[in-house]
Amino acid sequence: LANERQAMLDLLTTNETYLFREPAHFVFLREGILAGWKRGRLFRAWSAASSSGEEAYSIAMVVANSLGETPWEIVGSDVSTRVLTSARKGHYSRERTQYIPSAYLQKYCRKGVRAQSGTLLIDKRLRQRVQFRHINLNAPLPEDTGSFDVIFLRNVLIYFDAPTRQEIVKRLLSRLRPGGHFFVSHTETIT
Repeated sequence: LANERQAMLDLLTTNETYLFREPAHFVFLREGILAGWKRGRLFRAWSAASSSGEEAYSIAMVVANSLGETPWEIVGSDVSTRVLTSARKGHYSRERTQYIPSAYLQKYCRKGVRAQSGTLLIDKRLRQRVQFRHINLNAPLPEDTGSFDVIFLRNVLIYFDAPTRQEIVKRLLSRLRPGGHFFVSHTETIT
């Protein structure tokens, strides 16, 4: 029954995403948050509806480029185990990568050749820094997720009614560190 339920969830979830979607959020992450980050302090970010991983890897590129050797962790989560399997691979068609800034493209991505032509692979060193987890945002959160400086919850709230949205936001805000930042899509509201 659990396998059937997961298969149904995988079929029902929408996975429209691409790297650096809504670029203003990544500019703010770089210039408004990371530029003033205290070196040596652990930075944690959560892509709470990461789908096939593009958002989590976009965050990771910005953080890696901005913080260098300062410790950081990125968690990506989704309700669909199918897309999480894809996310862990970090392998995308070039169409989903057209908005990556060129400096990040050169530094953190590997262009596919021969049979992989037309694709891109996120560099292994970056893939190893992003942890993907199966988490249902519409249920109590696992205790071991910890707290975060930044939480991205973009392009998912539109699929829930107002009371459910409020519960999900309340759940996630309980994991946001004091002074942290909570990102939603430009087209969404949390009220």
